[in-house]
Order: sequence, then C-alpha cells, then structure tokens
Amino acid sequence: MIKNIGKFALLLLICTLLKFSVSSKKFANVINSEENSNTSISISQQYFAFNTKPLDFNPNLGKSFVGFKEALAFKESRGDYFVVNKFGYLGKYQFGKETLKMIGIYNPNQFLQDPELQEKAFIANAQRNKWILRRDIKRFNGMTINGVLVTESGILAAAHLAGPGSVKKYLRSYGETGFKDAFGTSIQHYMKKFSGYDTSSVKPNQKAKATTV
Repeated sequence: MIKNIGKFALLLLICTLLKFSVSSKKFANVINSEENSNTSISISQQYFAFNTKPLDFNPNLGKSFVGFKEALAFKESRGDYFVVNKFGYLGKYQFGKETLKMIGIYNPNQFLQDPELQEKAFIANAQRNKWILRRDIKRFNGMTINGVLVTESGILAAAHLAGPGSVKKYLRSYGETGFKDAFGTSIQHYMKKFSGYDTSSVKPNQKAKATTV
C-alpha cells in the first residue's frame, strides 16, 4: 500500500514538472517573439518586466521616438502601467496629478487603469513641453553644458522629469541653476541619458490634451 502511494506521488511529480517545462518554453517563445519586434513593447511584457527581476531595455528600438518613450518609461517605472510610487506619481510614465490636469485628465484612478490614455498623455505632455521650450530647443540644441551635449530629446526628457520651467532655468543659466527630483535625479542626468533620440515627430502644441491627440 505504501509503495503504491509512493509510486503515485512520484508519477504526479514527474507530470507536474513536464507540464511546467512546456508552459515555460511557450512563455519564453512569446517573450522572444515580442522582443524581436520593431514595434513598442506590449503591455503584458512590460508588466512581466516590472514584477520579476530587472530586465535590460530592448535595444532593437534604437534611437526612434518609440525607443525614446519606452526607454524613458523603463527609467520611470520599469514600464509598469499600473504602479504608483510613494510620492503619488502614476503609471508607466509616472505622471503627477497636476500635470495630468494640464493635459485634460481629471480622474487619476481611471488614468491608472487605462494604458491607451497613458500613451496619449505622454504624447500630449511632450507636445506641450516642446511648445513651451521651442525657443530654448532652437537656441541650445547642439551646445555642450556641464560636459553634456544638449539635444532636443534630452530637453524633452528633462522636461518630463522636472517640468519645462525648470529646464528653461537650467539652460538659460548654462547649468548653474539645477534641479533634482525626490530621488536625487537631475536634469543633467536626463539630458545625458536620453540624448540623441529622434523626437521630430512631436509637434509643438500649446493646447495639447490627452483626449485629442
């Protein structure tokens, strides 16, 4: 009787291990397929990346605009649409509630559960920031400040971090007036990290709203 129970338990264990192995291979194939795509990373992959051990950002996206926004999202939240940090910043791109209001979003809870709206919010905010900083982009693009080459994408990334007003002060003081967020991340760091991406598709728009992009 005991021997029979032992054999049954061993058989059950073997079956379980085989099933897990097959499932793991299928899941790995899905992830590899998505990583080989030149389009933006899927929601499921980004959620997986955030909730397991750290993964490197997909280099296949290169210096395209998609590469820019996904690299920025990875830095902000590891690409997790549904995360809220300890300071109350929301979603994949870590928006503050006041910034959301400026681009026409007044329900943070709804925003957090709507990945499509989060992507539109990123575009609208980038358009608005580009309009505010249009003269500074023209003036400082290609200049070196504090040893960092200033580029349009670096300026837009820094504006996402610190707001366009802080970026104006940084540029017009030639790096003397700095800014660091609550985690100690500086404008200079973002300008360097996100330098050289193609953000030409972002059109300056003073009245950009997430509901209309």
